[in-house]
Amino acid sequence: MYKTRLISGLSFALALILTPTLPSLAFGADEVEEVVAVGSRREARSVSDSPAPVDIISGSDFVNQGAMDLPDMIRTMVPSFNVNTQPISDAATLIRPANLRGLPPDDMLVLINGKRRHRGAVISFLGSGISDGAQGPDISAIPSIALKQVEVLRDGAAAQYGSDAIAGIMNFVYKDNAEGTQVEIRSGSYKEGDGDSWRIAANVGMPFTDDGFANLSVELQESDATSRSVQRADAQGLYDGGNTNIWNYPLPAQTWGSPEVSDDLKLVLNLGLALDNSKEFYLFGNYAERKVLGGFFFRNPTNRGGVFSKDGGATRLVGDVAEATTGAARTCPVVPVPAAGAGSPSDAALAAIKADPNCFVFNELFPGGFTPSFGGDVMDWAIASGIRGTTDSGTMYDLSASVGENTANYYIENTVNASLGPDTPTSFTPGSYVQIEKNLNADFSKSFPVEGLASDLNVAWGLEFREEQFTVISGNEESWEIGPYFKQGFGIGSNGFGGFSPSMAGTWDRSNFAVYVDLEADVSDKLLLGFASRYEDFDTFGSTSNYKLSMFYRASDKVALRSTISTGFRAPTPGQANISNISTVADAGGDLYQKGTLSPTNPVSVYYGGKELTPENSDNFSFGVVWDVTDAFNITFDTYEIELVDRITQGDDIDVTAADIATLTSLGIPGAGDLTNFRFYVNDFDTTTEGFDVVATYEAEMGNGNTAFTFVYSDVETTVDRTGGLVGSGRIDQLEKLLPKTRWNLSAVHNTGDWRILARMNWVDEWFTEEWGGGGGYIGDMSTIDLEVSRDLGAYNLTFGAQNAFDDHPDKEKRGAILGWEYPEASPLGFNGAFYYFKLGMDF
Repeated sequence: MYKTRLISGLSFALALILTPTLPSLAFGADEVEEVVAVGSRREARSVSDSPAPVDIISGSDFVNQGAMDLPDMIRTMVPSFNVNTQPISDAATLIRPANLRGLPPDDMLVLINGKRRHRGAVISFLGSGISDGAQGPDISAIPSIALKQVEVLRDGAAAQYGSDAIAGIMNFVYKDNAEGTQVEIRSGSYKEGDGDSWRIAANVGMPFTDDGFANLSVELQESDATSRSVQRADAQGLYDGGNTNIWNYPLPAQTWGSPEVSDDLKLVLNLGLALDNSKEFYLFGNYAERKVLGGFFFRNPTNRGGVFSKDGGATRLVGDVAEATTGAARTCPVVPVPAAGAGSPSDAALAAIKADPNCFVFNELFPGGFTPSFGGDVMDWAIASGIRGTTDSGTMYDLSASVGENTANYYIENTVNASLGPDTPTSFTPGSYVQIEKNLNADFSKSFPVEGLASDLNVAWGLEFREEQFTVISGNEESWEIGPYFKQGFGIGSNGFGGFSPSMAGTWDRSNFAVYVDLEADVSDKLLLGFASRYEDFDTFGSTSNYKLSMFYRASDKVALRSTISTGFRAPTPGQANISNISTVADAGGDLYQKGTLSPTNPVSVYYGGKELTPENSDNFSFGVVWDVTDAFNITFDTYEIELVDRITQGDDIDVTAADIATLTSLGIPGAGDLTNFRFYVNDFDTTTEGFDVVATYEAEMGNGNTAFTFVYSDVETTVDRTGGLVGSGRIDQLEKLLPKTRWNLSAVHNTGDWRILARMNWVDEWFTEEWGGGGGYIGDMSTIDLEVSRDLGAYNLTFGAQNAFDDHPDKEKRGAILGWEYPEASPLGFNGAFYYFKLGMDF
C-alpha cells in the first residue's frame, strides 16, 4: 500500500517539476525569508533548505484568526494538525487532546524556545478514540499574543530530541522585541446566540539594561458554554407521562456543547541579556490558570443504575434506613416502576414509599432526575533559564535548567454519592492530578573543516537529565466513601466521576539520562547529509537507542529533494502506568454505564493480561520535493510512513464479574458497585500511518494591492497491522477511521491601502464515528468558509470577521433523541455553527 502511495506521490511531484515555469509576478511587500532552528543542531536555516518539512506560523498569522484558543488557531494553518471540541468527555474537556499526522497528542513533542515543555496533568480517558488514554501537553496555556512564531516539524525527531517526537515537534518561539506595546481586544458570539466570549491581551517589549530585553505578555479571556442539545426521548416521555419535574425542562435535560471557560489568565515573560560579546543569559516562563465547566449525561429517575434502580428500571432502588444504620431487618418493600406515569401524581407506589420515614428513594431529592456538571481548575507554570555562548575555540554551548508543573483540580456538582443515601452532598471535589517535570541540559556544537566537503562538518553533542513526576491527590471523603447503603445496591463515589480514594492517591516518578551526537555537512554544493544518534537510559524499563539520517539535495535552482529515515520511541508516562479512574459513558443504545480504568499492574488487570508498560517504538521515513516555481510561487510535497510497534493505549473493555466487583471493592475503588466493565493500558498493537502533505504559497499584485494565497492539503491513513488480543474491532475502527483521511484549506489575504481582507475555505473528507446509526458509520464531508475584513487606522486596527460564516454543520446524529445531542461529537470542523467576532488592535 505504501509503495503505491509513494509512487503516486513521486508522480505528483514529477508532474509539478515538469510543469512549465510560470512568469514571475511582483508583489508589494518585501519578501522575508522564514528561518527556523528546529530540526537541526546547525545554525538556523531557511524553511526551503530544511531536510524535513517545517511549517512556520508567524505572529501575524495568529492575528488573522477569530478563534479564541491556540489549538483552534493552529488547526487552520497546519495541514495534518487536528483538534476538536470535547463535550461530555470527562477530563479531556479541561485539556483538549490534539493530533499531528494522525497520531495521539503524546506522540508530539512540544518545545518552548527550543526547550522541552512539560506535559499536562490530564489523562484523556475519553479522547475521541485516537487520543483515549493519552497524556499530552497543555497548549492552551500559551497566549497567542506572546508568540513570535511557531515552528512545526512534520517529521520524526526522537534521535535529536528524545521521547515523544514521533509524529513531529511544535516549537513555540516567544517574542523578543525590546520596545513597543501591542494591545488586542476581541469579542464574539455564535449565531445561535450562545458561546459569548471576550479576550483582552497585551504584549510589552522593554529594554533590560542596555544589553538586553524583557518581553511581557498577558491575556485574560472568558467563554460562555454552548448548547447543541436536543431533548432526550426518555426525558420527554416522562414529562408527557405527568412528571413535571424533569431536570431543566423545557430546555434539554442535558447540555451538550463547548464548556464554559472562565477566569482564563495567561502570563509569559521572555528575558535575554548579553553578558559580554561571547555569551548571553536567558530566562523565560509562563503562568496560566482557568476554570472549565461542562455537562454530563442526564440521569433518568426511573432506571439510572446504582441511584434510581438496580434492575434496569423494572423496580425502584429503595434504601432501608434502619438496615443501613443499625443492621435491622429490611422492611421496605419492592416498588415497581409503572409502565406509564412514572413520577407523576398517579404514581401511587412512589408516593407511598416517599411517605415512609424508614424508606428512601433518590426521587425525593431529584424527582425529575439530574444532570451532573463537571469541571476543574487548571493551573500551569514553567520556568527555564540558561547561559549560551561561544568559547574562544569556537565551540558553541547552551547550559540550561527548566521546571514545569500542570495541575488539574476536579469538581463535580448536582450529583450524589448514592451509597450515602439521604445524607449525601450534591457537590464534590474528587481530587487532583499533578504533573511535574524537571530538565537539565548541556548542548554543544562546533564546526570542523574536513577535506573534500563543501562545508565544515558541524558536530553537535550533549547531555540531558530529566525527571518526571505524576501525583494523584485524593478528593474529599464523600466523593469516594463507601457509604452504608452500598450493600443495598447503591453506587459508590460521586456519580459520574468518582473521587480518588487514599488508596488510589500517590506519587510516581521516573528519571532518565540521555546523550546524543548530531553530524551535518554539505557534502557538495548541492547535497547536504546529516546523521543523529541518541541513547537514553530510564530507571524504570531500561534503555533505548535511536538514529536519524537526513538528506537535502538541490537538483536545480528551483527544485530540491529531501528525505529522512529514523527510529523513535515514546516512553509510557508515570501517570499512564499507575492511574485509576471511573467514568460514565453511553453504550450504543444510549444506556449509561460505569467504565473503569485500572493500572496495568493492578492485580485485577494482571489477571486479565496486564503487565508493566514498555516504550512504543517507531520507524519513520519521509521524502519530499521543494519547488520554487517563481519568486512568488512555492510548492512543497512531502510523503511519509510511520510504523509504530507496541503502541501504548487503553485496551478494550473487559466485562466485570461478581468476583471482580468484590475484588475492586476491597481495593477501595469508588463506583465498583455499579461498575460494568474496566480496561487498562497495554502495549498491544502495531500500526502503520502513511500520508502526504502539500503546501503551496503564491503572491501577486492584484486589485490595487497585494494578495497572498496559501493552500495546505493533508492525506493521512492509519492501518492496524497487529493486535495482541486486548484491542478489539471497535477500537481498531476508531484508530483507522475516526480522523478524516483528507483535509485541506485554501486562504487568501488581500492588502490594499489601509484595508486587509481575508477569506479561507476549510474542507474535510468523510469520517467515521462509532455513535453514527448505533453501530458505527461515516459522516459526510464538510466545508466551512471564514471571512475577515480589517482597517488600519494608524495606531488602531479594527477587524470584523466570521468563522464558518455560512453556518455549516456536520450531518446530524441519527440517535440524537437517545443521546441528547444534535451532531456527532468528534466533528473535525466543529459543530457550533457560525461565530461572529470583532477585534480592536492597538500598537504603540
